[in-house]
Amino acid sequence: MGYFMKETAKLTYKEKSIELPVTEGTFGEKGLDISKLRATTGLITFDPGSVNTGSCNSSITYLNGEEGILLYRGIPIEQLAEKSTFLETAYLLIYGKLPNQDENKYFSESIINHSMLHESVKDFYSGVPATAHPMAVCSAVIGALATFYPDALDPRNERHVEISIHRLIAKLPTIAAYSYKKSIGQPFMYPDDSLDYCSNYLRMMFSVPCAEYYADPVIAKALDVLFILHADHEQNCSTSTVRLVGSSMANLFASISAGISALWGPLHGGANQAVIEMLQNIHEDGGNINKYIDKAKDKNDPFRLMGFGHRVYKNFDPRSRILKKYCQGVLDTMGVYEPYLEIAMKLEDIALKDDYFIEKKLYPNVDFYSGIIYRAMKIPLNMFTVLFAIGRLPGWIAQWVEMHRDKHFKIGRPRQIFTGAKKTHYEPIEERQ
Repeated sequence: MGYFMKETAKLTYKEKSIELPVTEGTFGEKGLDISKLRATTGLITFDPGSVNTGSCNSSITYLNGEEGILLYRGIPIEQLAEKSTFLETAYLLIYGKLPNQDENKYFSESIINHSMLHESVKDFYSGVPATAHPMAVCSAVIGALATFYPDALDPRNERHVEISIHRLIAKLPTIAAYSYKKSIGQPFMYPDDSLDYCSNYLRMMFSVPCAEYYADPVIAKALDVLFILHADHEQNCSTSTVRLVGSSMANLFASISAGISALWGPLHGGANQAVIEMLQNIHEDGGNINKYIDKAKDKNDPFRLMGFGHRVYKNFDPRSRILKKYCQGVLDTMGVYEPYLEIAMKLEDIALKDDYFIEKKLYPNVDFYSGIIYRAMKIPLNMFTVLFAIGRLPGWIAQWVEMHRDKHFKIGRPRQIFTGAKKTHYEPIEERQ
């Protein structure tokens, strides 16, 4: 029987050395295990933004930014977008496998049956101004759900977690639609259990008691695909937030509420809104695309070409290829001419042939086309990030569940390098300058 020697790296500091085990992932990615670094050497690592730090082991999502690969539980995102549904993909992420027919039926029916909100939740909406951003409303209402379901808050009780998962996936579209209705002064529309997940959401958004809305299957399918493409994306800002909050043993509602707040930031979930605003500016400026290409290449110009490049992808974002196909289909179904799409496609064509963008690996990302699709669906700008949150919800839940099952589970507690004043003394107020 042979003996396998585990690969290590050696770090030496002031004559103290430590062997750092090399941990390896499924696809050969490697990392240094520094869990004993401080105890052995007194050192910690300094990594602003945690761009070089692996915070956990995870078997949920694999992302290869160099090759433009995205896998959910090993299944390529292209296959899921073509063949799966959002609820089936949610099941895959959370439970680790595609559901069989009975599991899929039970899960889907359970989500449908939990889509209504407690009537008292409506009182919450009456207390917020119509100008409230929907993300603020969604975060607050999700957090408040813990007060309505105090019997299902234990993170280590499997039944509590199960029912909370179903409630969250079912109710977030209703919460989101209500936040929109509040902002425009229209009555809330109850969910319709006869509809699929996306058709139900669109109906709650656009129906009124005097005029029923019927979601076109092409539109509902495009929204379903958008949700699939956003469902998880490894250890991003909002996912890391959900994990960090959850590591304190906070309940699932509180953790997801925190994730929504993190997603609200314009550097994270607001990028597709920024794309639309950029295309609008170019359109209003006469559609001079070359002018804005030149501005993007000028290092002294603050203008940035939104929707190009990604923190992780150094190749085509595989999600953008999928959305480009759906984009024209939605526009054809809606029967509208979209000048923003024309500008976007010309931008993409020029950028992909320009040495500057090729050298910097600035390829279109998922935000480049998602905003155009939302706009064609008549989704208002301030709801773009809310739709992102609905799509990302299963990934947040899956990551939260995985963290609690991790044998290495512990509360998150990053270190710091202190750069403030040395020890001083308290000065009475009359002596202060």
